[in-house]
Amino acid sequence: MSYLETTHNVYKEAALTPDVGLCCTTNPIWELPGLKIPRIMQEMNYGCGSTVHARDLTNNPKTLYVGVGGGMELLQFAYFSRQKGGVVGVDVVDEMLEASRKNFVEAEALNPWFKSEFVELKKGDAMNLPVDDNSIDVAAQNCLFNIFKEDDLKKAIEEMYRVLKPHGRLVMSDPTCEQPMNETLRNDERLRALCLSGSLPIKDYVKALTDVGFGTIEIRARKPYRILDPKHYPTDELIYIESIEVAAIKDPMPEDGPCVFTGKAAIYFGEDDYFDDKKGHVLLKNQPLAICDKTAGALKALGRDDVYISESTFHYDGGGCC
Repeated sequence: MSYLETTHNVYKEAALTPDVGLCCTTNPIWELPGLKIPRIMQEMNYGCGSTVHARDLTNNPKTLYVGVGGGMELLQFAYFSRQKGGVVGVDVVDEMLEASRKNFVEAEALNPWFKSEFVELKKGDAMNLPVDDNSIDVAAQNCLFNIFKEDDLKKAIEEMYRVLKPHGRLVMSDPTCEQPMNETLRNDERLRALCLSGSLPIKDYVKALTDVGFGTIEIRARKPYRILDPKHYPTDELIYIESIEVAAIKDPMPEDGPCVFTGKAAIYFGEDDYFDDKKGHVLLKNQPLAICDKTAGALKALGRDDVYISESTFHYDGGGCC
């Protein structure tokens, strides 16, 4: 049995019998005016964070969500669009699609504004999406890409890139791990199905996105997630896994490489009112400016004693230099 078949079976079981402990979300349930999330959707929230960000969802974007789970994030996306077919949900597991359909009926009863027709559910594979080229404003996945082995991961990211419009956003939440997994862990099909043994270091995760062509990367959050310990997993040492939330934007690739925002800031504290590096970055005195890692390196290289560059916080919420 291949790892993809194992994954299919794990989530088939989770659709038929909701498993609250399958994945431990690190975000509280959204509290928005008029939005009520059915308990069954909360029980079937098989993600490790959130892909729903209000600043991505202005002007009624066409949204794609891959790996529907119980439909909770689809409902949250629909809250911002409220139009027929405004959200497309794709899943390869028939039972998960059917569970979501049933959950949307309950969501209609709790939310007067919501209609099931706001969400179009399609059976499809993340590596062969049933969606037209350049047709999506915001694409999202939560704890899905970490199941894929390297070649399949590349295909899945390429598919997301294909369906996005220019300047569209791919928003993701996935586990990452800086510690190397032993061979037994890496080859454990069930751990891969749970997005754990496929966890990549952040730098490899970002490279996988930029290799496909995404010109701007935003790391929006980095949070503790899980411990793999010798008592419960085939490992000789504790392995610490984090959850990160990332947006990859289909901007043109700059000639000098992608803009990757990891939460760095520059602060000018010299004698003048501002500092202009003549390359598009103006620092007002003692006003922090969010900068990408590339700009941080360029400013450091100037050798100035009146410009401070902070360390990466791995939290970025917009604005900045690029």
